[in-house]
Amino acid sequence: MPESPSPSSTAAALDQVGPRLRRVREQRGLTLTEVARLTGISKSTLSRLENGQRRPSLELLLPLAQTYRVPLDDLVGAPEIGDPRIRLKPRRVNGRTVLPLTRPGGIQAWKIVIPTSQSEPNPRTHDGFEWLYVLSGQMRLVMGDQDLVLGVGEAAEFDTRVPHWFGSTGEGPAEVLSIFGRPGERAPTHAPHSAPQPAH
Repeated sequence: MPESPSPSSTAAALDQVGPRLRRVREQRGLTLTEVARLTGISKSTLSRLENGQRRPSLELLLPLAQTYRVPLDDLVGAPEIGDPRIRLKPRRVNGRTVLPLTRPGGIQAWKIVIPTSQSEPNPRTHDGFEWLYVLSGQMRLVMGDQDLVLGVGEAAEFDTRVPHWFGSTGEGPAEVLSIFGRPGERAPTHAPHSAPQPAH
């Protein structure tokens, strides 16, 4: 079994994230003000990240990786311990194409491709907590009494004990990143983003 990174090596890796963020931003020719506008992260938070005064988190690094168009690992500088690759084996689940992005156990992540035809809500409940991020197209989210539409770059998080369903708006397919955790494994997802718009 591969050894877990020591606390000192983890701290050293995190210390390198700030300089790496600044270098990538400057290579893209972007100012902090422009990045703040593109990501919804405040300029002061971005500055503290680059100066090492704030610890990087998934909720901050995801929108930055998307804005800079680089893999998340390029920002984190993840060490190569064994073979970190996940063997993507797409499978069909209830008419959707699902690609697992994590190994079994703990918090789970999937990329889900939802066909246009899946636009009829069928809410359900189960234990856990889910985070959704729209990669392409538009996604309809029905949760309790709410009926929402999320566009590219928008995210939602919710307790899955609330009746919920997500699918296509009926106007085209959608690609969604889904992160699911069992009770007590809630993913941190409080990065600012524009509010989803009610479905019509």
